Amino acid sequence: MIGERLVQKVSSTRGFAKVAPHVVPRLDRAVHRLTRGKYLLSAQMLPGVILTSTGARSGLPRRTPLACMPEEGGWLLIGSNFGRTDHPAWTHNLLARSDAEISWKGQDIPVTARLLEGEERTAAWKALLAFWPPYATYQARVEREIRVFRVVRR
Repeated sequence: MIGERLVQKVSSTRGFAKVAPHVVPRLDRAVHRLTRGKYLLSAQMLPGVILTSTGARSGLPRRTPLACMPEEGGWLLIGSNFGRTDHPAWTHNLLARSDAEISWKGQDIPVTARLLEGEERTAAWKALLAFWPPYATYQARVEREIRVFRVVRR
């Protein structure tokens, strides 16, 4: 698809990495609210969820729209942070408290998240790159290893 290739190319740029974190989550939250949890604007290109995790320091609920890769029995969540240098806050929250909730296609689902490491992460990363090639650009741009979480129903 030519449209998909164009979106992948644009989403790999440094300009997108600067602007998108300020625009995409706000639009996603608004669309999610207006459609009573049935749609995310960004999900027109990639599947997406709204993750509700508990703040690692605050203990307060934190709602974050995220791209995801559905897999049998759950989802992969990718802490790419649009290719920016720091890990996204939601990854710190899941490391502190693995129980969370996702909103998936209008359904709220209690989940448990687990950080993938070693061979399991390598296999998941390979699948993620086939699913959305711009993740390779994001990883090349940063020194940190992008965190990948497997999320399953509780």
